[in-house]
Amino acid sequence: MVKLDEIKISKAIIETYSRKLIDYLDIDVAIVGAGPAGMCCAYYLARRGRKVAIFERKLSVGGGMWGGGIMFNEIVVQDEAKKILDEFDVKTTLYEKGYYMADSVESVSTICSKAVKSGAKIFNLLSAEDVMIRKDRIAGLVLNWTAVEIANLHVDPITMAAKYIVDATGHAAEVVRIAEKKSGIKLKTKTGKLVGEGSMWAQVAEETIVGNSREVCPGLYTCGMCSNAVFGGPRMGPIFGGMLLAGKKVAGDIEAKLSKK
Repeated sequence: MVKLDEIKISKAIIETYSRKLIDYLDIDVAIVGAGPAGMCCAYYLARRGRKVAIFERKLSVGGGMWGGGIMFNEIVVQDEAKKILDEFDVKTTLYEKGYYMADSVESVSTICSKAVKSGAKIFNLLSAEDVMIRKDRIAGLVLNWTAVEIANLHVDPITMAAKYIVDATGHAAEVVRIAEKKSGIKLKTKTGKLVGEGSMWAQVAEETIVGNSREVCPGLYTCGMCSNAVFGGPRMGPIFGGMLLAGKKVAGDIEAKLSKK
């Protein structure tokens, strides 16, 4: 048995992580937010051979899916979204026509595993505090440790580049808010600005969220609940089909553009 050395363990972690981070400072697609929409988007892009990274400010991935509804770890999806869970080999059960149940813990852990095994990299505890703009286009992210943000420390960030950025930060729409506030770029919304999220209406939210998951300004896409916050639409509550469908849709849109280059 190898005699374990604490210094070698430390060196292994620092060297391996540093190489990984350096390798992902210039990529095809950077996704902010490792909720179901972001991870689903990463999965479909990575399996096409695209270099994809997700930057998640929290320690854990999964966004709001872990808690299901009111911390009951069951989620609801509709017929079309069930096909994605079937593809991921997540078990679903029929509640009644049009309503399928899935265990939220199984769903999150499986989607995460599928995304990573497809080639996507997830960097947790990193926050996007700004965007990089080149010629009126969002061209990258400015990153810092979440701990720096929480402690309100004056520590300068680093920058990474991507052909496309995806805001999958949910209700907060963090990246779009930054772009709107600091870039002067007019958004592709009815007001030219972030419209805001409406009150819960599951039917309308699920109908609009996939369509609203699209390019909001050059180089920047919205995905998942972020999309209704940006373009104006209600929240959907603890039904997660729209999240999965939005991730797949945005991945397809970006893949089509990358294929033309």
